[in-house]
Amino acid sequence: MERLMKHAAWISGALTLLFVLLRAWLHRGILLTAAITAGTVFYHIAVRLLAGALFDRFPDSRIDCGRRWYRVSAQEQALYEKLHVKRWKGRLPTYDAALFDPACRSWADIARAMCRSEKIHEVDIALSFVPLAASRWFGAFPAFLVTSVLAALCDLTFVIVQRCNRPRVLRLAAREEAKKKAPAKPEP
Repeated sequence: MERLMKHAAWISGALTLLFVLLRAWLHRGILLTAAITAGTVFYHIAVRLLAGALFDRFPDSRIDCGRRWYRVSAQEQALYEKLHVKRWKGRLPTYDAALFDPACRSWADIARAMCRSEKIHEVDIALSFVPLAASRWFGAFPAFLVTSVLAALCDLTFVIVQRCNRPRVLRLAAREEAKKKAPAKPEP
């Protein structure tokens, strides 16, 4: 998924530049529309890559999954059941599957990676609405609004999955920690 997102960013960025140059040369209105579309796609992909890269600078060990912000209430869990999250969560792509692999990482590490991933997607949701400012210069506010809302909803699905899964992962982490602390049984 990482490669796909980086390729999509490069392609949409190159297309934006191409359409801007063609628009300046040929003065066709459709080229402005194409440049705005490609530029908006580039923004939404690039800002997600940038936010993830910035959060990667902070070690997971600094994340406290017990903080109030990361706790999932019973009402919230009931909402996830109504949304049938367990049915569709496996269909979502994972940027770096190794971060969530229990064969490679402890459950506590996975829980911290989930918290960090949730925080990244929450920042992405807020940044999804920055392109609305461009409508001041280009007009087409409804088009910018629709793309911003759709991008935010995409990130919201990832936040929902992280929050839906976290209580189970934290229980597994607690069990794993209890096993480590339990005294070793003597051999007969």
